[in-house]
Amino acid sequence: MEDEKDYSYTGYNNILKEKARSLRKNMTPQERRLWFCFLKSYPVKIVSQRPIGIYIADFYCSKAKLVIELDGSQHYTDDGVDYDENRTYVIKQFGVEVIRFSNYDIDTNFEGVCLEIDRVISERIGQPRHLV
Repeated sequence: MEDEKDYSYTGYNNILKEKARSLRKNMTPQERRLWFCFLKSYPVKIVSQRPIGIYIADFYCSKAKLVIELDGSQHYTDDGVDYDENRTYVIKQFGVEVIRFSNYDIDTNFEGVCLEIDRVISERIGQPRHLV
């Protein structure tokens, strides 16, 4: 029998594993672009669609304890803002920071988004930036 990893320190929720797999297979165009053009090959390991608590983070970097979220238009409604504030609060309870980018940012300033992600990760892990 294979030993199961203990993800409890980051709130890994095994119940959401199948939903996370489905989300990985059905990424938005912006998630797909960020994942395949930058995050998947980033020198510090990042995973996509990571269950944390009762939520599934778009992208998660364990070493930096960082969640990267991409926000479509539904995130800018009153309900969406409230939901995201609660989600961020819950994720932060696990000692994980959350950064957010809009789909518009990905579409119009992809390089800037990548540089900001690199800056935050490098700062959080105490290492020089990987991209300059």
